[in-house]
Amino acid sequence: MPAPPAWMRWLPAIYVAAILVLEPVTPVQWPVSFLLIALPVIAAFAHGSATVAAITIFAVAFEAVLAGTPCCAGRSMGYLWDRHYVASYISTALVGVLGTILAAHRMRRERTLATVRSVAEIAQRVLLRPVPQRLGQVCVETLYLSAAAEARIGGDLYEAVPTAYGVRLLIGDVRGKGLVAVETAATILGAFREAAHDEPDLAGVARRVERSMNRRAEQLPGSEVAERFVTAVFAEIPDHTPVVRIVNCGHPPPLRISRDRVTELNASDPALPLNLGVLLGDDYHVDVVPFLPGDQLLLYTDGVTETRDRTGAFYPLVERVRSWADLPPRELLDHLHQDLLAYSDAHLDDDTAALAAYRLPGETHA
Repeated sequence: MPAPPAWMRWLPAIYVAAILVLEPVTPVQWPVSFLLIALPVIAAFAHGSATVAAITIFAVAFEAVLAGTPCCAGRSMGYLWDRHYVASYISTALVGVLGTILAAHRMRRERTLATVRSVAEIAQRVLLRPVPQRLGQVCVETLYLSAAAEARIGGDLYEAVPTAYGVRLLIGDVRGKGLVAVETAATILGAFREAAHDEPDLAGVARRVERSMNRRAEQLPGSEVAERFVTAVFAEIPDHTPVVRIVNCGHPPPLRISRDRVTELNASDPALPLNLGVLLGDDYHVDVVPFLPGDQLLLYTDGVTETRDRTGAFYPLVERVRSWADLPPRELLDHLHQDLLAYSDAHLDDDTAALAAYRLPGETHA
């Protein structure tokens, strides 16, 4: 459970110091020591219940000291048990009780939140398990940013699987949020991990995943069946052929990053998002484009391109990536991460996932 920031932990002491500065210079009829009533509540925001109770006792005692100190604006010991001061002591004690309860409740909530975050992180690692950095002739790195910072998990997905046909990649974006989106993402990933090894061509992988998505959609209640879909890109990088094969199902186009340029790989015949293929059939077109040693493939979700700045302008991905074209995959994604946060002032409104695949120098055959 993370500790509160230092300034918040020191706030009670700063508050008392401010009262000590003001007390001697205020008129007798306006004793600022009454402001100590708020001290237990201030302490409750950063300290535990035992500390708040101790601070409450200190506040009552300190009020009595200030009330009975002759040097404080000419007051005498007779003020100590003045009815206004007694009312202040009682009020501070009551506020202290409430502050102690508030601190105990806050600590319970923080422990619960810490547990939820821990469970979400475990679920994230199971759903989006770490991708090996080296898959044959391909180096792979990933990035995931959840818009729900408290949960750290969402509906964006990615995977990389080494197969007999080459390294097969997937990135996707489930429409919707919450647990339903996470369950749908799990369905898609499970289907892809099996189909990637079984299907000899990339279009067959997409068909298998589409069928799994259709079965998943039939289990959803009410109108969600028609609304639930997943945009996705399937890619295949053969081990010894300098090409990349791509099937795009309604997803933002991948980027091919060479040392001299960045190219959007727009689909020549894009398919509909998964679960909408039943409307027009499940015929998937495979685009084949050159992918030479030293090239990178950047797959990403629309959380990247739909990030906005203060003026509402969308994030210019291609323009930004051009200046990072010579970076290796990990550094490329780290730059992308930091640039997205800076561009949006750390206000990401959607889940964001990205996958960078770099073909290592080695033997290839045209």
